[in-house]
Amino acid sequence: MTTPIIIDCDPGHDDAVALLLAVSSPAVELLAVTTCFGNCSVEDATRNAIQILTLAGATDIPVAAGAAGPLNGATALGNYVHGVSGLDGPPMPDPGFEPQSGDAVSLLSRTLRASAEPVTLVVTGPMTNVGRLLRDTPELTERIREVIFMGGSTERGNHTPTAEFNTYADPEALDIVLASGVPVRMVGLNLTHQALATQDVVDRMAAMTHEIGKVCAGWMGFFGSSYHRVWDFDAPPVHDPCTIAALIDPGSITWCPAFLAVELDGTWTRGTTIVDLHQRYPDQAPNAQIAMTLDAERYWSLVLDALESLGRQS
Repeated sequence: MTTPIIIDCDPGHDDAVALLLAVSSPAVELLAVTTCFGNCSVEDATRNAIQILTLAGATDIPVAAGAAGPLNGATALGNYVHGVSGLDGPPMPDPGFEPQSGDAVSLLSRTLRASAEPVTLVVTGPMTNVGRLLRDTPELTERIREVIFMGGSTERGNHTPTAEFNTYADPEALDIVLASGVPVRMVGLNLTHQALATQDVVDRMAAMTHEIGKVCAGWMGFFGSSYHRVWDFDAPPVHDPCTIAALIDPGSITWCPAFLAVELDGTWTRGTTIVDLHQRYPDQAPNAQIAMTLDAERYWSLVLDALESLGRQS
């Protein structure tokens, strides 16, 4: 059974691998891609998304640019990890098509209404576009199968001591999604830090005899150097493809139901996810599934096989 999805993203090296994984897999049908500020400006994210899809030979997938900043507050960008373009590293092909004339929310709405069945929204950047969609058109909640997002953590943050970047960048939008009643799954740092692109993984990409493998190895080289410089990681965690892996190979991740909230007002803790794994708030029923453990070998086999297959097709 194929799961129809829309990816809302801010590419980003790890978003790029997530897009390639989605394009390659017959288990998901990528209906559209929408972009947001985050790892870079929304203009750069939109160009990057189109170049990634061009690299993959998927120029028929519509792309629309979305939010340039959060619903409230200042705009945070992750260029300190992903470089000036948001996708620094190896050269990319020229964009093979143009973005849609309407914005991301219009494309989200149109795609949801046109689908014969509810659609899974995969969010790998700030939640702004989906927050706007559910705030302005709440009747579309029934057209959404679930929202699975990369963001937050059950433990510590990466942008601040307590907050992961995506949830820090627009906590109000995440709060709207959590209050909407749409089923939610969170893939946080506690899970994605198990998805490390070790030297063996990068070497296997580099050994592929096609452009996609070589480009991915180059991305991991740039991304890895950033993670070593900023956080002293020996290998970078490749966060975003974990969301797609959860849809393609459900057994690769274990989950825990929990009450999930996001801090909006804390002086030091804005954007921090509160994940009640131990039912400390007995009056708050679980409202999300939280990713807990990753079978890393199974995950990387899935990703590398997908890149090899896509590269041969392209």
